[in-house]
Amino acid sequence: MSPFRKLLAENKGTLAFIALMIVFRSAIADYNVVPSGSMLPTVMIGDRILVDKMAYDLRVPLTHISLARTGEPQRGDIVTVDSRQAGELLVKRIVGLPGDVVELRDNTLYINGQPAHYVQAALPAQAGDGVDQAAYRDEQFGPMNHLVRLSQSHPSLHSSFGPVVVPADHYMMLGDNRDNSMDSRYFGFFARNELMGRTTRIAFSLDSDNAYRPRFERFGRLLDTSVQSNPVTKPQ
Repeated sequence: MSPFRKLLAENKGTLAFIALMIVFRSAIADYNVVPSGSMLPTVMIGDRILVDKMAYDLRVPLTHISLARTGEPQRGDIVTVDSRQAGELLVKRIVGLPGDVVELRDNTLYINGQPAHYVQAALPAQAGDGVDQAAYRDEQFGPMNHLVRLSQSHPSLHSSFGPVVVPADHYMMLGDNRDNSMDSRYFGFFARNELMGRTTRIAFSLDSDNAYRPRFERFGRLLDTSVQSNPVTKPQ
């Protein structure tokens, strides 16, 4: 027996385990590290989010090839996107579905001519606000209900955008950190086959600014729960 075949024979169990893990993480479920603050306050830098890779498609492992559709993306879903335009994996929220007319007017979201409803919210605990002061609003449109962050010192040049019509099999996505997010306002619409999965929960979280100390209060936490835990103060 050649040394190579001997090595394979001696380690076939380990190799099989590695192969199964690759298949599982690429096609079934995975967790991703969040390196930026584009989804503050919902997702913090250092969060490890659980991603359901079968939420929308059953795929050939390590590819974008869909074998079967398992679900349809919904407005308000937080998704991971393997974006060709951005050249990296993004985490964003779906706000526009195929056929929708979407517009931003001074950070007020309009869908098909109807404005989202906003109420001013208390500052979320552990918001990761840093030195940039911000205001927080609860954005509601149909079943979509979540917090958005608006910078008071560095407003985005894209706080007004559109109106645009979302093409078939594409989606418009925004970051919850509206004044500090590279999203559809910069990269355009995202194709359905770029959506790699949906996330609804944090696996665990490490604070990179404090020697990667665990944020135990975020372990296993459902996303979008801060709307309920931070009561609104007044309509806006």
